[in-house]
Amino acid sequence: MADTVQSWGPDSIPDTAKAPVRVKGLQKFMRRHSTIAVLMCLPLIIIVACLIVYPAFYSIYLSMLNKSQTRFVGLANFTYLLSRDTFWMVVKQSAIFAISAVFFKALIGLITAHLVNNLPVKGQRKWRGMLLVPWVIPLALSTLGWWWLFDPTHSAFNYILKGMGFEEIAWLSDPYWARVSVILVNVWYGAPFFLIMYLAALKSVPEQLYEAASIDGASAWQKFIHITLPMMHNIIAITVLFSLIVTFANFDVVQIMTAGGPRNMTHVFATYSFLLGIRSGDLPLGAATSLFMFPILAIAAIFILRGVRKRGREIG
Repeated sequence: MADTVQSWGPDSIPDTAKAPVRVKGLQKFMRRHSTIAVLMCLPLIIIVACLIVYPAFYSIYLSMLNKSQTRFVGLANFTYLLSRDTFWMVVKQSAIFAISAVFFKALIGLITAHLVNNLPVKGQRKWRGMLLVPWVIPLALSTLGWWWLFDPTHSAFNYILKGMGFEEIAWLSDPYWARVSVILVNVWYGAPFFLIMYLAALKSVPEQLYEAASIDGASAWQKFIHITLPMMHNIIAITVLFSLIVTFANFDVVQIMTAGGPRNMTHVFATYSFLLGIRSGDLPLGAATSLFMFPILAIAAIFILRGVRKRGREIG
């Protein structure tokens, strides 16, 4: 009897009987939606890991080395930066640059989105195409064009001001006007992104709500405050967060327009990190400078996403 049971054990099953079981198990595994999703996203996950995750952890390791990268110094680079007045000026300038640019981009995007949304359908296509041109043009190329407009010797703006009887402005050599210039260029480039996002959000607002409000005698401003803004809260928050992250880490506009000058008064984290790490040859100090953006943006993301989650619960 024992011999009979042993003869029919798992080891005695023919390979032809095992194969269908394995094939069925593989088919069942591949039919899972989660498995298919992971496999489809795997190339992107690998790219993100290689180009974002690994450099991020490596920059953390690099920021704890000395200038020659031969000795571990811990948090010495961070404490050194915190003791420098120039670094705190960069923090202040980065905050002014990011908050001002995002505010005006959101405001202009919201206004233009409403104007375009009220146009006929055929007119909307034309205006959407024209208004997206600043966002489509490569940022370095368009910034170079703006630099020519602000150039102190051949400035087109100064030519117009002089023709109107006003004094010329030192756009890129005066700290105040240099800040205004870089913010203006960033707003010009980023406002179309807000426009297209807000326009998509406006299209998703049910027309029945506006019709009901009109029957109740609501004005255009009341419709905007009580219908449009509440329905767009989440998309506004997410767009502002995304733009805040991109603007805070902006490099092209400041580097091409002023390179951080005059007197380091227009530096942001990205350009100051480039100055210390690449131009000065101190890669650990440059890496430490760039890492200061993470806690600032993390705090902003937590507050904004918490508000989005709270409004989502209220709607649900």
